Amino acid sequence: MRIFLAFCSIIVLWSTTPLAIKWSGEGPGFLFGVAARMVIGLACLLPFVLFARRKFPVDRKAWLTYFAVALQIYGAMLSVYWAAQFIPSGWISVIFGLTPMLTAFMSALWLNERSLGLLQLISYGLGLAGLFVMFGTAMGISRDAAIGIGGVTLASFLQSASSVLVKRIGAALPSVTQVTGGLLVAVPLYLITWYRGDGVWPDIIPAQSLLSIVYLGAVATTIGFALYYYVLIHVPATKVALITLVTPVMSLLIGNAVNREPLNEKVLIGAGLIMGALLLHQYSSLFRRKEKNKTAIRRT
Repeated sequence: MRIFLAFCSIIVLWSTTPLAIKWSGEGPGFLFGVAARMVIGLACLLPFVLFARRKFPVDRKAWLTYFAVALQIYGAMLSVYWAAQFIPSGWISVIFGLTPMLTAFMSALWLNERSLGLLQLISYGLGLAGLFVMFGTAMGISRDAAIGIGGVTLASFLQSASSVLVKRIGAALPSVTQVTGGLLVAVPLYLITWYRGDGVWPDIIPAQSLLSIVYLGAVATTIGFALYYYVLIHVPATKVALITLVTPVMSLLIGNAVNREPLNEKVLIGAGLIMGALLLHQYSSLFRRKEKNKTAIRRT
């Protein structure tokens, strides 16, 4: 039941996060928005970890895990914030739908998981076709929009790599500890990036941007990442990534209803292809599991 509730909470958070990311950077700039978010997140988590009477591991495996988590918190999130300047917020979740397929490929290479069968390869083809349709739609809008899609694609790759690396290291750290350690690595990098890239404290922060930053820092970063790594501890990496099966549709609808983002035919076709790829990927996993169980029963 705890894992189920964690899954549902992550879906809600991930569905609303893209629009909040876009809003948080519209006033003060994306570098300030993402840096402020992570500082708030660390400020919320660090006291909890320090006063929870739990040892904060600093051994080699722990630090490797923190750097692996920082690959997502810094690398993936910075790419998303940068890309959000150029594309509608709903597109972010749609392109992140590629994460399960990227995760499956990396899991096959690094975790020796059997996740590269024929149906999986077909699903990858559908996913790439959907990405090309989205890319073509972006080119019709502007060249910057196409670059934005590239930024989110890079972010999905980095997130997949992060989750598989955490599994491969296998430090078995509590989820809150993982996120806090990742933030300890990522926040200095964010502050340096903001200082070198902008370094100007905004005179005015619009209320919408400020509320988005606080929401992302106090809720999405602390609770969202903690729930994500809690689920990752108990569930295979390829299954965790399937959360992205639901969030793209919700994000598109939220972006269209709240921010009046376009939902034209090409966007729906691209999103449909990616969602179809994810459904096929999920079906292939269930089919493979059933066949494995049948084989085990025959042997017994």
